[in-house]
Amino acid sequence: MKILSIGNSFSTDAHRYLHKLASLHGYELETANLFIGGCSLEMHWQNATEDNPFYDYEINGNEAETKISILSALKKDKWDVITLQQVSHMSGLIDTYEPYLSSLVKLVKQFQPQAKLYFHQTWSYEKDSLHEGFLKYNRDQKLMYNHIISVSQKAAQSINAEIIPTGKVIQYLRENTSDFDYENGGISLCRDSFHLSFDYGRFAAAATWLRRMTGIKIEVTEFENFDKNLLQIIVDAVNRIV
Repeated sequence: MKILSIGNSFSTDAHRYLHKLASLHGYELETANLFIGGCSLEMHWQNATEDNPFYDYEINGNEAETKISILSALKKDKWDVITLQQVSHMSGLIDTYEPYLSSLVKLVKQFQPQAKLYFHQTWSYEKDSLHEGFLKYNRDQKLMYNHIISVSQKAAQSINAEIIPTGKVIQYLRENTSDFDYENGGISLCRDSFHLSFDYGRFAAAATWLRRMTGIKIEVTEFENFDKNLLQIIVDAVNRIV
C-alpha cells in the first residue's frame, strides 16, 4: 500500500512509526508525508495552485532529503491512499475548511482517481497548553476535542472519506487510563503540549492509522525500547476504538 499525506507536523507525528509498525505486522506500507509546519488547508490550496515546492518530502517516517510540491507528489507515483487534514488549531472550526478542502479533493481526484481518501482527525491540546490557538477553545481540552470530533465527521462526509480517529484514541487514553492521565500525574501523550510525544503518542497515532487502513488487529509485544505494559494499554485502546 502506498500512502501520501498532504499534511503538516501532525501527520509527521502519525507517520513516524507507521512504516515500521506495519512491517512488524507483515505489511509493506510505503508512506510519504508532505510537511510544512502549521500548514492549513487554505495554505495547501494556495501552494497547489502556485505549484510551490515548499514541502519536505518525508519517506517512511524519515527526515526529508528533498523538497517537493503537491502537484509533483501527486504525479510522482500511483497512490493507494491519500490523506488530508486541517491545521491543528483550526481543526474544530468548520468555517476554515471550505472551499479549500473540496478544491484539494478535486485536484487529488484529477491525478489520482483510484486513491482512497482518508481524513486525519487531529487531537486536542494538553490541558495546560499555552499555544495561542488554544484560545479559540477557551483553553478547554474537552471543548476543543468535541469540536474536532464534530467538525472532522462533517468534513469527512463532505468529501466521502473515512476518518482516521487519532484524536479520539488520544483522548480516550487520557480519560480512561491512569498511566496517561497527565492532569493527575500520568504521562503526557504530548511533548510540548500539542505535538505528540516522541514515544507513546506517536506510537498510538501509528497504531491508529495501521488499524484503520488495514483492518488488522494490532499486536505488539515489543517496540523500540518502550514499556511493554504501556504498549499493551495503547494497543488495547486502538483495537477497541478503531
